[in-house]
Amino acid sequence: MQSDLKDILFLDIETVRVVDQYQQLNERLKTQWARKANFFKREEGQTDEDLFQDRAGIYAEFGKIIVIGIGKYTQQNGVLGLRTRYFADHDEKKLLTEFRESLEKMGPGVRLCAHNGKEFDFPYICRRSLVNDLPIPSVLNMSGKKPWEVGHLDTMEMWKFGDYKHYTSLDLLAAIFDIPTSKGVMDGSMVSEVYHQQGDLKKIAEYCMGDVVAVAQLYLKMKGLPIIASNNIVNS
Repeated sequence: MQSDLKDILFLDIETVRVVDQYQQLNERLKTQWARKANFFKREEGQTDEDLFQDRAGIYAEFGKIIVIGIGKYTQQNGVLGLRTRYFADHDEKKLLTEFRESLEKMGPGVRLCAHNGKEFDFPYICRRSLVNDLPIPSVLNMSGKKPWEVGHLDTMEMWKFGDYKHYTSLDLLAAIFDIPTSKGVMDGSMVSEVYHQQGDLKKIAEYCMGDVVAVAQLYLKMKGLPIIASNNIVNS
Protein backbone atom coordinates (compact mmCIF):
# COMPACT_ATOMS: atom_id res chain seq x y z
CA MET A 1 0.00 0.00 0.00
CA GLN A 2 1.24 3.50 -0.79
CA SER A 3 2.45 5.23 2.37
CA ASP A 4 0.11 8.19 1.85
CA LEU A 5 -2.94 5.89 1.94
CA LYS A 6 -2.34 3.75 5.01
CA ASP A 7 -3.12 6.22 7.82
CA ILE A 8 -6.29 7.79 6.38
CA LEU A 9 -9.57 7.26 8.25
CA PHE A 10 -12.61 8.11 6.13
CA LEU A 11 -15.55 9.42 8.07
CA ASP A 12 -19.17 10.47 7.71
CA ILE A 13 -21.76 11.44 10.28
CA GLU A 14 -25.55 11.46 10.28
CA THR A 15 -27.31 14.09 12.34
CA VAL A 16 -30.91 14.83 13.28
CA ARG A 17 -32.78 17.56 15.12
CA VAL A 18 -32.27 17.11 18.85
CA VAL A 19 -36.00 16.64 19.50
CA ASP A 20 -38.72 15.47 17.17
CA GLN A 21 -41.04 18.45 17.57
CA TYR A 22 -40.28 22.13 17.94
CA GLN A 23 -42.67 22.34 20.89
CA GLN A 24 -40.41 19.94 22.82
CA LEU A 25 -37.66 22.57 22.98
CA ASN A 26 -37.39 24.50 26.23
CA GLU A 27 -38.26 28.19 26.10
CA ARG A 28 -34.65 29.37 26.04
CA LEU A 29 -33.86 27.24 23.01
CA LYS A 30 -37.07 28.29 21.26
CA THR A 31 -35.96 31.90 21.66
CA GLN A 32 -32.51 31.11 20.31
CA TRP A 33 -33.93 29.19 17.36
CA ALA A 34 -36.21 32.12 16.50
CA ARG A 35 -33.17 34.40 16.42
CA LYS A 36 -31.27 32.00 14.18
CA ALA A 37 -34.25 31.43 11.91
CA ASN A 38 -34.45 35.18 11.24
CA PHE A 39 -31.38 34.79 9.03
CA PHE A 40 -32.90 32.02 6.88
CA LYS A 41 -34.67 32.49 3.59
CA ARG A 42 -38.29 31.51 4.01
CA GLU A 43 -40.94 30.33 1.66
CA GLU A 44 -44.27 32.10 1.99
CA GLY A 45 -46.00 31.09 5.22
CA GLN A 46 -43.01 29.12 6.52
CA THR A 47 -42.84 29.35 10.32
CA ASP A 48 -39.99 28.96 12.82
CA GLU A 49 -41.43 25.54 13.60
CA ASP A 50 -41.35 24.51 9.92
CA LEU A 51 -37.73 25.63 9.65
CA PHE A 52 -36.83 23.69 12.78
CA GLN A 53 -38.24 20.48 11.31
CA ASP A 54 -36.35 21.01 8.06
CA ARG A 55 -33.01 22.42 9.15
CA ALA A 56 -32.25 22.01 12.86
CA GLY A 57 -30.26 18.80 12.37
CA ILE A 58 -27.45 20.52 10.48
CA TYR A 59 -26.66 22.82 13.42
CA ALA A 60 -24.78 21.32 16.37
CA GLU A 61 -26.62 23.62 18.79
CA PHE A 62 -30.00 22.17 17.77
CA GLY A 63 -29.08 18.71 16.49
CA LYS A 64 -27.31 15.56 17.58
CA ILE A 65 -25.22 12.78 16.03
CA ILE A 66 -26.86 9.37 15.71
CA VAL A 67 -24.39 7.57 13.41
CA ILE A 68 -20.65 7.86 12.72
CA GLY A 69 -19.32 5.72 9.90
CA ILE A 70 -15.60 5.11 9.35
CA GLY A 71 -13.46 3.31 6.78
CA LYS A 72 -9.77 2.50 6.37
CA TYR A 73 -7.79 1.11 3.45
CA THR A 74 -6.40 -2.40 3.77
CA GLN A 75 -4.10 -4.47 1.60
CA GLN A 76 -3.97 -8.22 1.16
CA ASN A 77 -1.78 -9.98 -1.38
CA GLY A 78 -1.06 -6.64 -2.99
CA VAL A 79 -4.77 -5.85 -3.50
CA LEU A 80 -6.18 -2.65 -2.04
CA GLY A 81 -9.34 -3.05 0.02
CA LEU A 82 -11.52 -1.07 2.40
CA ARG A 83 -12.70 -2.06 5.87
CA THR A 84 -15.64 -0.14 7.31
CA ARG A 85 -17.64 -0.01 10.51
CA TYR A 86 -20.13 2.28 12.17
CA PHE A 87 -21.14 3.57 15.58
CA ALA A 88 -24.89 4.06 15.99
CA ASP A 89 -26.86 4.81 19.14
CA HIS A 90 -29.82 6.81 20.39
CA ASP A 91 -27.54 7.84 23.28
CA GLU A 92 -25.23 10.41 21.71
CA LYS A 93 -22.83 10.44 24.65
CA LYS A 94 -22.32 6.68 24.41
CA LEU A 95 -21.80 6.88 20.65
CA LEU A 96 -19.24 9.69 20.92
CA THR A 97 -17.40 7.89 23.73
CA GLU A 98 -17.08 4.70 21.68
CA PHE A 99 -15.92 6.68 18.64
CA ARG A 100 -13.33 8.61 20.65
CA GLU A 101 -11.98 5.40 22.23
CA SER A 102 -11.65 3.85 18.77
CA LEU A 103 -9.80 6.93 17.48
CA GLU A 104 -7.39 6.95 20.40
CA LYS A 105 -6.45 3.32 19.70
CA MET A 106 -5.38 4.32 16.19
CA GLY A 107 -2.70 6.63 17.53
CA PRO A 108 -1.65 10.18 16.67
CA GLY A 109 -0.69 9.42 13.04
CA VAL A 110 -4.24 8.93 11.79
CA ARG A 111 -5.55 11.50 9.29
CA LEU A 112 -9.29 12.09 9.01
CA CYS A 113 -10.93 12.53 5.62
CA ALA A 114 -14.55 13.47 4.89
CA HIS A 115 -16.47 15.30 2.19
CA ASN A 116 -16.95 18.84 3.48
CA GLY A 117 -15.54 17.50 6.74
CA LYS A 118 -13.69 20.68 7.64
CA GLU A 119 -16.92 22.68 7.51
CA PHE A 120 -19.35 20.10 8.87
CA ASP A 121 -18.34 16.67 10.23
CA PHE A 122 -15.19 17.58 12.18
CA PRO A 123 -16.51 20.70 13.97
CA TYR A 124 -19.89 19.04 14.60
CA ILE A 125 -18.21 16.15 16.44
CA CYS A 126 -16.15 18.60 18.52
CA ARG A 127 -19.17 20.72 19.45
CA ARG A 128 -21.36 17.78 20.38
CA SER A 129 -18.53 16.27 22.42
CA LEU A 130 -18.40 19.43 24.51
CA VAL A 131 -22.19 19.54 24.88
CA ASN A 132 -22.00 15.99 26.24
CA ASP A 133 -19.19 16.89 28.68
CA LEU A 134 -16.70 14.75 26.77
CA PRO A 135 -13.12 15.58 25.85
CA ILE A 136 -12.55 16.34 22.18
CA PRO A 137 -10.67 13.47 20.48
CA SER A 138 -7.01 14.47 20.31
CA VAL A 139 -6.86 14.11 16.52
CA LEU A 140 -9.71 16.64 16.26
CA ASN A 141 -8.42 19.05 18.89
CA MET A 142 -6.84 21.87 16.89
CA SER A 143 -6.30 24.19 19.84
CA GLY A 144 -2.84 25.75 19.61
CA LYS A 145 -2.04 24.06 16.30
CA LYS A 146 -0.87 25.96 13.24
CA PRO A 147 -2.76 25.31 9.97
CA TRP A 148 0.05 23.19 8.53
CA GLU A 149 0.06 21.03 11.65
CA VAL A 150 -3.53 19.89 11.06
CA GLY A 151 -3.59 16.78 8.88
CA HIS A 152 -7.31 16.67 8.07
CA LEU A 153 -8.26 15.88 4.49
CA ASP A 154 -11.41 16.99 2.69
CA THR A 155 -12.44 15.65 -0.72
CA MET A 156 -14.61 18.68 -1.41
CA GLU A 157 -11.67 20.98 -0.73
CA MET A 158 -9.49 18.81 -2.97
CA TRP A 159 -12.02 19.17 -5.79
CA LYS A 160 -12.15 22.95 -5.44
CA PHE A 161 -8.47 23.39 -6.35
CA GLY A 162 -8.52 26.73 -4.51
CA ASP A 163 -11.92 27.83 -5.88
CA TYR A 164 -14.20 28.69 -2.97
CA LYS A 165 -17.24 29.84 -4.94
CA HIS A 166 -19.53 26.88 -4.60
CA TYR A 167 -20.42 23.63 -2.86
CA THR A 168 -20.05 20.39 -4.83
CA SER A 169 -21.97 17.42 -3.44
CA LEU A 170 -20.53 13.97 -2.92
CA ASP A 171 -23.36 12.52 -5.01
CA LEU A 172 -22.41 14.72 -7.96
CA LEU A 173 -18.74 13.78 -7.80
CA ALA A 174 -19.61 10.08 -7.45
CA ALA A 175 -21.76 10.43 -10.57
CA ILE A 176 -19.16 12.16 -12.74
CA PHE A 177 -16.43 9.72 -11.68
CA ASP A 178 -18.80 6.77 -12.17
CA ILE A 179 -18.31 5.58 -8.59
CA PRO A 180 -20.92 2.92 -7.73
CA THR A 181 -23.10 3.73 -4.73
CA SER A 182 -25.62 1.70 -2.80
CA LYS A 183 -27.57 4.83 -1.94
CA GLY A 184 -31.07 5.19 -3.26
CA VAL A 185 -33.22 3.90 -0.42
CA MET A 186 -33.14 7.36 1.15
CA ASP A 187 -31.36 10.68 0.95
CA GLY A 188 -30.00 13.12 3.51
CA SER A 189 -33.24 15.10 3.75
CA MET A 190 -35.02 11.97 5.03
CA VAL A 191 -32.66 11.10 7.90
CA SER A 192 -34.48 13.05 10.63
CA GLU A 193 -37.88 11.66 9.66
CA VAL A 194 -36.61 8.07 9.41
CA TYR A 195 -35.05 8.49 12.85
CA HIS A 196 -37.86 10.27 14.68
CA GLN A 197 -40.79 8.47 13.03
CA GLN A 198 -39.33 4.98 12.53
CA GLY A 199 -36.36 4.86 14.92
CA ASP A 200 -34.54 2.87 12.22
CA LEU A 201 -30.87 3.37 13.13
CA LYS A 202 -29.77 0.42 10.99
CA LYS A 203 -31.27 1.94 7.84
CA ILE A 204 -29.58 5.26 8.56
CA ALA A 205 -26.27 3.54 9.35
CA GLU A 206 -26.36 1.69 6.02
CA TYR A 207 -27.01 4.99 4.26
CA CYS A 208 -24.08 6.55 6.14
CA MET A 209 -21.77 3.70 5.15
CA GLY A 210 -22.60 4.37 1.51
CA ASP A 211 -21.09 7.84 1.95
CA VAL A 212 -18.00 6.49 3.71
CA VAL A 213 -17.31 4.12 0.80
CA ALA A 214 -18.00 6.86 -1.75
CA VAL A 215 -15.53 9.24 -0.06
CA ALA A 216 -12.83 6.55 0.05
CA GLN A 217 -13.38 5.78 -3.64
CA LEU A 218 -13.43 9.46 -4.57
CA TYR A 219 -10.13 10.01 -2.78
CA LEU A 220 -8.54 7.33 -4.95
CA LYS A 221 -9.94 8.98 -8.08
CA MET A 222 -8.53 12.32 -6.95
CA LYS A 223 -5.14 10.63 -6.69
CA GLY A 224 -5.44 9.11 -10.16
CA LEU A 225 -5.83 5.59 -8.78
CA PRO A 226 -8.39 2.87 -9.61
CA ILE A 227 -11.31 2.40 -7.27
CA ILE A 228 -11.69 -0.64 -5.02
CA ALA A 229 -13.75 -3.60 -6.27
CA SER A 230 -16.95 -4.13 -4.26
CA ASN A 231 -15.83 -7.62 -3.17
CA ASN A 232 -12.82 -6.02 -1.44
CA ILE A 233 -15.02 -3.77 0.73
CA VAL A 234 -15.73 -5.38 4.11
CA ASN A 235 -17.94 -4.10 6.92
CA SER A 236 -16.60 -5.24 10.28
